[in-house]
Amino acid sequence: MRLLLSNGEYGDALPRLLGAVLLALGVVIAQIIRHRLAVLYTTTLAVRAVILIVLAALYFSTRDPLFLVLFGIVGLGVVFTGTSYLLDRRAMT
Repeated sequence: MRLLLSNGEYGDALPRLLGAVLLALGVVIAQIIRHRLAVLYTTTLAVRAVILIVLAALYFSTRDPLFLVLFGIVGLGVVFTGTSYLLDRRAMT
């Protein structure tokens, strides 16, 4: 947890759960991009927007930098997916 700048104690279960969820989300999104399923880009962007809102709220309620790090990781994925979405959309027109 020190690597993620956490100042809280979460035990082993929460970090493993968060890692599994983010890994699963990343795999699904990578497959969507790989198969060029442009119809799902907006859905993944909306889902991650909700995740970003929750992470921001958790940071403001706890002031734990862990949630900022996770916000950055998910936010970077939003940038990559958004870029892929725009590039694919331009290629279709």
